[in-house]
Amino acid sequence: MITKQNVLEIIKDMPERFSVDELLDRLILIQKIEIGSTQIDNGEVYTSSEAREKLSKWLNGARRLDVKTLKG
Repeated sequence: MITKQNVLEIIKDMPERFSVDELLDRLILIQKIEIGSTQIDNGEVYTSSEAREKLSKWLNGARRLDVKTLKG
């Protein structure tokens, strides 16, 4: 979870003028990095071969969807 101090530091590092979307993008990025770091600390990771296998299955599934859509 992001802290108020983190938010203040992020705002301090932003340019003088920025959009709310830019701030939200930065906050979401920081939150995702923190979640990933926590997952690593907890051992919730995939080996390279596991990741390749999952990605391959995902990509093959996406290709099948594209073919079905084109034939549709």
